[in-house]
Amino acid sequence: MVTATESFRSAGRTLRRGFHLDLWTAGAALIAAVVAAPLFFVLLMALSPSGGIWEHLLATVLARYVRTTLSLMLGVGLGTLFIGTAAAWLVSLHQFPGRRLFEWALLLPMAMPAYIIAYVYTDLLEYAGPAQVFLRTLFGWTSGRDYWFPEIRSLGGAIAMMTLVLYPYVYLLARAAFAEQSLSLLEASRTLGCGPWRSFLTVALPMARPAIVVGVSLALMETLNDYGTVDFFAVQTFTLGIFDVWLNMNSVSGAAQLALVALAFVLALIGTERWARRNQRFYQTGSKYRAVSRQPLQGKRGLLASAACFVPILLGFLLPAGVLLRYALRYSDQIFSGNYLAYARNSLLLSAVSAVAAVAAGLFMAYGARVGGGKAVRAAAQFASTGYAVPGAVLAIGVLIPLSRLDAALDALWRGMTGASAGYLLTGSITAVVYGYLVRFLALSHGASRASLAKITPGMEGVARTLGHGPLRTLLGVHLPLIRGSLLAAGILVFVDGMKELPMTLILRPFNYETLATYVHQYASRGLLEESALGALTIVASGILPVILLSATIRSAPRSGDFGDPTRGSVPGTPPQAEAAR
Repeated sequence: MVTATESFRSAGRTLRRGFHLDLWTAGAALIAAVVAAPLFFVLLMALSPSGGIWEHLLATVLARYVRTTLSLMLGVGLGTLFIGTAAAWLVSLHQFPGRRLFEWALLLPMAMPAYIIAYVYTDLLEYAGPAQVFLRTLFGWTSGRDYWFPEIRSLGGAIAMMTLVLYPYVYLLARAAFAEQSLSLLEASRTLGCGPWRSFLTVALPMARPAIVVGVSLALMETLNDYGTVDFFAVQTFTLGIFDVWLNMNSVSGAAQLALVALAFVLALIGTERWARRNQRFYQTGSKYRAVSRQPLQGKRGLLASAACFVPILLGFLLPAGVLLRYALRYSDQIFSGNYLAYARNSLLLSAVSAVAAVAAGLFMAYGARVGGGKAVRAAAQFASTGYAVPGAVLAIGVLIPLSRLDAALDALWRGMTGASAGYLLTGSITAVVYGYLVRFLALSHGASRASLAKITPGMEGVARTLGHGPLRTLLGVHLPLIRGSLLAAGILVFVDGMKELPMTLILRPFNYETLATYVHQYASRGLLEESALGALTIVASGILPVILLSATIRSAPRSGDFGDPTRGSVPGTPPQAEAAR
């Protein structure tokens, strides 16, 4: 009979076999704990009494928050699914006029934040905007009672704005999935009597389903994180409710409870999809890859395909970017006489520091887990990387709670030593913003680092060790040159996401500290889009380079049959956002 002591000893030996404590393992575990701390603090605050706020929410606005959030997610999910998958299907499997141009141009709306496009279309489509003024002039209408025009500042308007800028997530991953499929599979379906359309529905689409679902999940995560659009359109979602409960009702615990409900939406979404395909498996068979031959579309069919690809680009990027450029040129003197340069400098500083910190932390965690962390460190790193799925307003709560307590402890210590107040060293500086960005965007850098390291055979490490190189020298001399492209892409994505981030910046920024995102939001929400046009255009321009890099990644990615080791941990052509979501 095995005694309890022997059982504990056996468990200890098993744990030691999977967990090797050294500097890399300890450092990776420490980084994971620091990054995961805000998530735990949100949970703790949600379990604390809310002073009757929750009962008030249940009786008044909670049902509206749930209904509006579900409607918004459903609309954006269906819109991005349809546009992204259809565009990817046309570009990947067909040949038509302009296909090479649309291949990368369809990604351009990804550079346009949803709140900026919302400001632009409101300026164009509201009652005093040029669209309705033109219609009234053309038909002789004298007031809004003479005609019907869709209200842009509504739930439907928010769905349309977010769909226009978030469909590239689905398009990007669906295009990569379609490009990786072999012609042999489609030919086999054709020999069984399937036509092109049925072959797409029964073979190509199911094979691409996991990638498409990841893209939709990313789009819905961004939908839940959005604050600028729903605030400007007065659409009462959970994100808007968190701001209202925290700032207007002065209840951090109530806001944390709402935050957990919002997070439950994301977890339920991912869990439902995985349960739905729990018994479905799709594999590439054979080691030889034959690229899919594109079906030519000529005449009217080719023109329709070109038009179908051009409309999302026009509405999601060209038209709003043109309006912003016109405003920026018209008001350039007034803009440069203000604080634009200072706000741009703040945004560049925050985003650059956050990108460097995220890449360094993500690489350290991934390499620490690789060299001896075992399952425990890998699990901790995976949990710490869930911040990308959490809305920025939720993470801001978790960031402020531990930093404010640490500020109080440092202030008490400094008072005891000098008799003077130290002030708010952490929450009163950009430290809180950088920490929040790190928690939210670490998933991008860690996912890219983990996926890239998984492609490097362990034999290369063994050779380096036999030559007397330690883990650090092996990382710098062997691994880093091989994965620097992925790290650069991840750093650029973190930088651009930091430039666009609004809800977390609004909460965590120091007093009287503005970035381009907060500057554009404050001016445009007051109807002064013209004065903030250059700032908005700067944010958009910063997102164009990652779009080009992502398109080039898919184009240059090796195909499925080119990989001799099927156990590799990443998908060819998969961007860091998708690796984070996986």
